[in-house]
Amino acid sequence: MTANVSPTSPASPSPSPLHAVVADDFDAVNRTIVAQLNSKVPLVETIGQYIIDSGGKRLRPLLVLLAARALGYEGDKHITLATLIEFMHTSTLLHDDVVDESHMRRGKKTANDAWGNAPSVLVGDFLYSRSFQMMVDVGSMRIMAILSGATCVIAEGEVLQLTNIGNPSISETDYFETIQGKTAMLFEAASHSGAVLADATSEQERALQHYGRYLGLAFQLIDDLLDYQGDADAMGKNVGDDLAEGKPTLPLIHAMERGTPEQAKMIRQVIRKGGLEQLDEVLAIIHATGALEYTRARAEEMADKALAELDALPPSAYRDSMAQLARLAVDRQA
Repeated sequence: MTANVSPTSPASPSPSPLHAVVADDFDAVNRTIVAQLNSKVPLVETIGQYIIDSGGKRLRPLLVLLAARALGYEGDKHITLATLIEFMHTSTLLHDDVVDESHMRRGKKTANDAWGNAPSVLVGDFLYSRSFQMMVDVGSMRIMAILSGATCVIAEGEVLQLTNIGNPSISETDYFETIQGKTAMLFEAASHSGAVLADATSEQERALQHYGRYLGLAFQLIDDLLDYQGDADAMGKNVGDDLAEGKPTLPLIHAMERGTPEQAKMIRQVIRKGGLEQLDEVLAIIHATGALEYTRARAEEMADKALAELDALPPSAYRDSMAQLARLAVDRQA
């Protein structure tokens, strides 16, 4: 399958104060992304560039840069580490879109919609493999252990989410286990590995590991909230996509717990069959039960925990940006 999409060089995200404090490092990461996408197979470069250039914020590589710099790191291996983290993330996006049979991501056609499932999966494999080559270049067994362990947890999280589709009986505890694996783990690995690279103390290393975990949880909670109240143009996907796929996210779990037996029964039926035929009724129940407010409160709780972990770091502009990132996690609209 051939797409009418012209390859472009990966673009930097829109400038923001968060990126400004590591602007030179971030430019170096973008150059390294271009260099490491090099392949003798043109389709690998084309699809790789397309998905990396699809408008993401590149928060995970940003975490590497901020964590390392906040602890006084002055070498250059944080550039390689940040790049490989972005490759790991991009490979999961390629695989996820195939599994979810997605057609749009960030307002653009997904790679699997443009080129087909097989090329998307295989290019995702290439990016994973290239990321492990780059881990060797970083030259730290501890970092390799953190990242290789993270890939297993992420894969388990994705499988867990897949097995939960159409299952209205999962608990809030089950939900948090799923999003810890599929989303928060890579945030955690990014900040944790950045700390290890900078020879952090044991207290600082633990703090940055937990900071990334809580930040990732906050981001996923808001993602799941926005699926029921976000702006489709801003998000680059349709409101209700999770419901259409039968994903039992926290807004639905809370609505079933707090709704009447009739309301809970209706949501359970919708989760089992998927689809959007009863979206308006589900939205009414979600609002009536305060499910979105509850989800936001849990996200704010996670962001507050992330902020508290930053007390282990010395004052700096990098720490300030990490604090801003935690606040952004719950304040964003897309």
